[in-house]
Amino acid sequence: MAVVKIILLAIYAVICIGLICVVLLQSGKSAGLTGSIGGAAETYWGKNKARSLEGTFEKYTKIGAFSFIAITILLNILA
Repeated sequence: MAVVKIILLAIYAVICIGLICVVLLQSGKSAGLTGSIGGAAETYWGKNKARSLEGTFEKYTKIGAFSFIAITILLNILA
């Protein structure tokens, strides 16, 4: 069990650092002029958000957060 806990802690540390980096690389929701003018959802980037860099960061944030929570629960069960 000690080996599994050490491996989970190492993965946990990598996920924490990665999650911090991905969150810091994201732009704010009110960043830019297009968000304040209105109608930003109808622009090309609004329709294809999943393909943009911002959409990719959002996807990685969700995956990282889910992994963070799952490993946290596993580590608490093993403790």
